[in-house]
Amino acid sequence: MATNDSPDATGQGPVGQLGIQKIYIKDMSFEAPNAPRIFTEQLSPALDVQLANAATTLAENVHEVVLTVTCTVKQDERVVYLVEVQQAGIFNISGFNEQTLPAVLGTACPNILFPYAREAISDVVTKGGFPQLLLSPVNFDVLYAQEMQRRAAAEGQAAH
Repeated sequence: MATNDSPDATGQGPVGQLGIQKIYIKDMSFEAPNAPRIFTEQLSPALDVQLANAATTLAENVHEVVLTVTCTVKQDERVVYLVEVQQAGIFNISGFNEQTLPAVLGTACPNILFPYAREAISDVVTKGGFPQLLLSPVNFDVLYAQEMQRRAAAEGQAAH
């Protein structure tokens, strides 16, 4: 993936490069605390999905990004099942300035990792004896923008 950053004097902007070295599951857990009784019940459960993203610099221009997806399915107050996947990737990222790099780590990398996490969650839920769970696509650009607004508001509150 190549993205234009700020243009130089010739109008030809430096091009940021994003390459994938490796994609892997760093951690995964599945719990069905009310099995086997839950399998005998008629269910209309509620799904709660939580997302988290963390980035670590491994070397110059090499970053690990970990996308954590936690899905809790409940029937009333009882947990039907809980699944959490930490989908990780090692990315070669170069040519982005200090202002742009956090956005790449917070949007482009999670966009790459999410389909892998979604597949892992679907597989483990099915193997746990439940109907397939298909998570809807996520717009990480919007989530990143909302987080930046939240942080700016929090810093504004702290300044008073």
